[in-house]
Amino acid sequence: MLELSKKTKEDEAICEHIASLESKMQARTLEWAKINTGSWNRDGLEQLAPQLADGFSALEAEIELIKTDPFETIGDSGEVEGFETGPVIRISSRPDADMQIVMSGHYDTVFPPNTFTEIKDIGDGKLNGPGLSDMKGGLSVMLGALQAFEAGPGKDKLGYQIVITPDEETGNFASAPFLTEAAQSGAMIGMTYEPCMDTGAMSGGRKGSAVFDIVLHGRSAHAGRAKEEGRSAIEAAASMVVSLEALNGQRDGVSFNVGAIDGGGAVNIVPDLAIVRFGARAPDADAAAWATAQVDRLLAEALARDGITGHVHGGFYRPPKPRNEAQQALFTAVSETGKAIGLELEFVDTGGVCEGNNIFAAGVPNVDTLGVMGGRIHSDEEYVVMSSFVERAQLSALLLNRIVDGRLDAPKIKALMG
Repeated sequence: MLELSKKTKEDEAICEHIASLESKMQARTLEWAKINTGSWNRDGLEQLAPQLADGFSALEAEIELIKTDPFETIGDSGEVEGFETGPVIRISSRPDADMQIVMSGHYDTVFPPNTFTEIKDIGDGKLNGPGLSDMKGGLSVMLGALQAFEAGPGKDKLGYQIVITPDEETGNFASAPFLTEAAQSGAMIGMTYEPCMDTGAMSGGRKGSAVFDIVLHGRSAHAGRAKEEGRSAIEAAASMVVSLEALNGQRDGVSFNVGAIDGGGAVNIVPDLAIVRFGARAPDADAAAWATAQVDRLLAEALARDGITGHVHGGFYRPPKPRNEAQQALFTAVSETGKAIGLELEFVDTGGVCEGNNIFAAGVPNVDTLGVMGGRIHSDEEYVVMSSFVERAQLSALLLNRIVDGRLDAPKIKALMG
């Protein structure tokens, strides 16, 4: 059998087709990026979703925009609130084909409306703009790869489900069940379109991720006349923050980061409400259990203070995605495929998380940085390398072609998951 690193005539045709799509892939990314889709901007999400569906209608597939149920958040009042995000876009094709894969991506960004709007050329073949890398460029690459693959003779051998989510940046709390369902509907391989690193490297193992909100209640009082009658929730929260940050370095690979303390008000009132919002990362299940136990311990210490009550909301919502035999076999296949188009790919373990964690937890080996090359994501310096659209779409399309011709043995790799 031909090696993964060699090209067939079909591979050559696919690569030429993708090269012809370069300007189209780039242009639609810019159009999509003009619409603000911050995770909490429901109007923007609902505006872009049908445009994405229209773009993916170029495929031989069924497309659904699915309304999601509200998911729970802790509001500034300390009470549980519901937030309804935009629709999940589900795209299905050839469910009876012998080979099945699951593909995923997200269309939300971390940028609220009016905070990062301009798209500009920053030179050296790079454009700066919101979501160009993370990950509207990745969605365009996914579509381009599928368009080129479906123009070839192998399409009838491959079926897929694509799940495009509106809430990845906030944890996939509304869309996670759709990812799990798609992964467990016979998928052998998962492909997710987060940007690769600015060096071209791809993500290997990923940590698990948690989001916690700890709500603390005290007792208000006049800060001048009756300070002693009050019980400061802010003071209890501040002590907890110091203890949380002190956990860093206590266990290998586990990290905590406090993002905010909400609550309080006028300086002449003892504050009776504080909300500590923080995240945690852990490399494996045991480490995640340790991290959770530390949070429970610190909450118990806070509640032992006179006049302080409260509760914790949240926890580990994405399990770790460690390297295992199946993942390593897939990474090797991707790396060898990259050589066919001159890419020398490496896989680097990272503390970041993504939908690949969800797909792995559902039992499917996956590669999750198949999107464009870029950098400075989650900041107003986010950029995309414009030349990477073609090479990354070619990589994905060649992977699809190798799955159907057997050079990439998807059933064998899936079996290694155990």
